[in-house]
This record gives sequence, structure tokens and C-alpha cells, in this order.
Amino acid sequence: MPKPDGSLSAVVVSGGKQYRVAPGDHVLVDRLSAEPGSEVKMGRVLLLHDGDEVKVGTPAIDGLEISARVIAHRRGTRIDVLRYKSKKRVRVHRGARADLTAIEILPFGGKPSRKAGKDELEAGEPKAESKPKAAARKPRAAKSAKAE
Repeated sequence: MPKPDGSLSAVVVSGGKQYRVAPGDHVLVDRLSAEPGSEVKMGRVLLLHDGDEVKVGTPAIDGLEISARVIAHRRGTRIDVLRYKSKKRVRVHRGARADLTAIEILPFGGKPSRKAGKDELEAGEPKAESKPKAAARKPRAAKSAKAE
């Protein structure tokens, strides 16, 4: 669940359900027809929240897609459905498990993060030489017990 501290988040639609996601989130959605490790795009973005900025789509934000990486296909928990009618000898037991896909949300639009700025700085300019590390300290020898 994204933190309400003004960080980047969005509301996307997948399988008829809406999910509030942020970069790096792991989400279970209805089964997608994609292989594990592949990338999927979610084209229906209803809302984008970036700090103080909020963009609301009518019904979706045009030109904005959120990418996600498929982690694995899983099955949901078992749901038991029992039907019982007293004195009628009617006892029906059925169960179901949902087919789910685990996805990881990849970084998407909005303002560039501070980390991205650092990476660009390192790529564009050579790093200043770092100071050599101090020599590792040797552990002190334990004092021997006094001989009596």
C-alpha cells in the first residue's frame, strides 16, 4: 500500500478491478496472459498522485501507461461454498480458488526522483577520487590471567 506522505502513486484498472499502486509495489491481480519475467502495460490509469499534484482522468489519463513485470502465476486461497437445507437432505459443498498473477510495478512518470538525479550526475561527470579507507584495526589481545 502506498504511503500517504505525498509520494508518487496511481490508480490503475486491471481485470475490472482498481488498484492503488506505487513504484516498487508487489500486487496480486487477476490472471494475465503473460509469461513470468515479461513486462505488461496497464493503459487505464484513472488517477496520478505526485506530491502536491493530482491528475484525474475522464475516464482515464491519455498517454499514460504504467509498466509492470510479471513475477509469477499463483492460486488464491480456497473459498468454500456450503448450501444446507435442514430436513430436506440438501447438502452442497463447492469450492473455488482464484487464478492470480503477481506483478511488480516498475518506476513510472512524475517528477524525477533524487536518486535518478544522482545517477545522471555520476554518468555525466567523473567521480572525485575517494579517500583511501583507514587501515583496519587489529583486535586487542585479551589480557592473560595473572599467575598466582
